[in-house]
Amino acid sequence: MHVSFDPWSPAFVADPYPAYTALRAAGRAHWFEPTGQWLIPHHSDVSALLRDRRLGRTYLHRFSHEEFGRTPPPPEHEPFTTLNGQGILDLEAPDHPRIRRLISKAFTPRTVENLAPTVRRLAAELVDAFVAKGGGDLLAEVAEPLPVAVIAEMLGVPEADRGLLRPWSAAICGMFELNPSEETAAAAVRASEDFSAYLRGLIAERRTDPGDDLISALIAAHDEGERLTEQEMISTCVLLLNAGHEATVNTTVNGWRTLFHHPEQLAALRADPALLPTAIEELLRYDTPLQMFERWVLDDIEIDGQVIRRGAEVALLFGSANRDPERFARPDALDLSRTDNPHITFGAGIHFCLGAPLARLELAASFGELLRKAPALRMTAEPEWQPGYVIRGLKELRAEV
Repeated sequence: MHVSFDPWSPAFVADPYPAYTALRAAGRAHWFEPTGQWLIPHHSDVSALLRDRRLGRTYLHRFSHEEFGRTPPPPEHEPFTTLNGQGILDLEAPDHPRIRRLISKAFTPRTVENLAPTVRRLAAELVDAFVAKGGGDLLAEVAEPLPVAVIAEMLGVPEADRGLLRPWSAAICGMFELNPSEETAAAAVRASEDFSAYLRGLIAERRTDPGDDLISALIAAHDEGERLTEQEMISTCVLLLNAGHEATVNTTVNGWRTLFHHPEQLAALRADPALLPTAIEELLRYDTPLQMFERWVLDDIEIDGQVIRRGAEVALLFGSANRDPERFARPDALDLSRTDNPHITFGAGIHFCLGAPLARLELAASFGELLRKAPALRMTAEPEWQPGYVIRGLKELRAEV
């Protein structure tokens, strides 16, 4: 059952779904020696464990590294460790609810609502330019610039500096792959240092000259006298960029690749734009941009008679859960009209994605513009997958209008 699960194999990365089928058929929890993790492939288990407080994104709120039987991160990784460790994605109570509450005061539904005209304008401009030149790389020319520009606009990053953001983000996100190399770690550390220093300067400017941007709102946010520390603000801004564009970029290009491989579904969507909301949810389910999410076991749990002890790590297989036939009818079929679609692409529980409404807004804008303005859009070459498994995306997507 484990032979087919090989996250470093290009063939597996290109199509992990047959391996997931085998894992689900073989049981509910599988020990995977190469990463020292328990693989959890079923929707019901993944969904339940995302909400289970016996698991956590960190263990340091309850145990030291030594008490938990884990080796501390190397001292040379400290800039990355600090940056990543102070973001809400990797925190538990009491810090997580405090920081999320403060962020929520700044990142409100109205914030997203107010961004809608900007998102639609940016999507229209990118698609117009793409169509005018007859096509190109959909990844580099539409999918990637849109969410990066939106997050930069939210944070108040000057236009001249926006080209710095994506390379920093890509280097930091390399650490979220399985068993990252020392070269990957070194690049992530450098990017963490540079991005943190840049944001420290931007925060200092906003303290003396606040604007109508998220950094100014984070500085002003308070709750019963509590405020975000500077490091918490820096980590929040980096998380908003990393989490706020990786999933959107990859859902866009993975989604278009999926549509090109299902011409009858693409034709139905072109014929009926009202399908777009359910189509986006189905594309998020069908080829999940984040295939795996990890949790530490803080107290013993049991899955189908298998006791998983405190100190272990579980790998929740989102890509497998979203294709589980116990929860989805015809899970391997793309159905853009699917309404019973409780995919877990945005997570669940206290770590449910704060930016999900913004991601949906961006996806609706870019897909909508391309469907309207490039009704004959077609793929000109089968794309290659990025080598990483956890974050699932393409190297490019060449298409012509």
